[in-house]
Amino acid sequence: MSSLDEVKPPHPAQQQDTPGVTRDMHPRPDHGEESYHGTNRLEGKKAVITGGDSGIGRAVAIAFAREGADVLISYLCEDEDAQETAKWIEMAGRKAVLVPGDIGSPEHCRKVIDTAVEEFGRVDILVNNAAHQMTFQELSDIPDEEWDRTFRTNIHAMFYLTKAAVPHMDGKGAIINTTSVNADMPSETLLAYATTKGAIQNFTGGLAQLLAEKNIRVNCVAPGPVWTPLIPATMPEEKVKNFGKNYPMKRPAQPKELAPVYVMLATDEASYVSGATVAVTGGKPIL
Repeated sequence: MSSLDEVKPPHPAQQQDTPGVTRDMHPRPDHGEESYHGTNRLEGKKAVITGGDSGIGRAVAIAFAREGADVLISYLCEDEDAQETAKWIEMAGRKAVLVPGDIGSPEHCRKVIDTAVEEFGRVDILVNNAAHQMTFQELSDIPDEEWDRTFRTNIHAMFYLTKAAVPHMDGKGAIINTTSVNADMPSETLLAYATTKGAIQNFTGGLAQLLAEKNIRVNCVAPGPVWTPLIPATMPEEKVKNFGKNYPMKRPAQPKELAPVYVMLATDEASYVSGATVAVTGGKPIL
């Protein structure tokens, strides 16, 4: 059975504490560890990936490394997952740098970029991927601090990281932001998360125009359902069980299915692609 068949609902009953870890997921997510084969499309590039410890971030980190890039992974506190991702980067013959901490802090965002510059000398690719979400059935259930945390992690951090990174892009770079199908089709139970994803799409479009003369391209990827630790850690058991069932392909994506899009957007061959949203939604169109 392929890893794609394995993620067809119903999924085994499972719940985790936030932010969630890969080892406790059933089935285990497939990040392309055994299947992604690079062709040196990012040879010599220096990349920063937030949320690179697991899920989409790990899949992108593995793909970037196998395409020839050194990778800095920013993550919150999931040390075991981050070390596992670093192992795959180093097995590809590339340098891995790990920076734990909360990107909701402007100071920490600057530390992430400062570390990348210290280790790599520059930043060629910035992937703003880290995200926080929680499910709430009623507006009155959403605490003020939850709303604030979601915005600080999902959209404010993109501003801080981008502002810090752009001066170190040496006249050419690629910024890739992870938005969501929720930007166009917001889920009522993910109100804070969906609102930030709409903001990310708008941020991407404006930033692409602002940075065009600097030869820095800015795009975003809009995933549909993806099988990552965020799902059992932030959704009720019944939603986890049927996660992805309502999409045309009747399943969520494996993280490895997102990575090729990030690679394409990061390559120099995509030199006229900027301000775009690339949907990876298993057949469900975005508006």
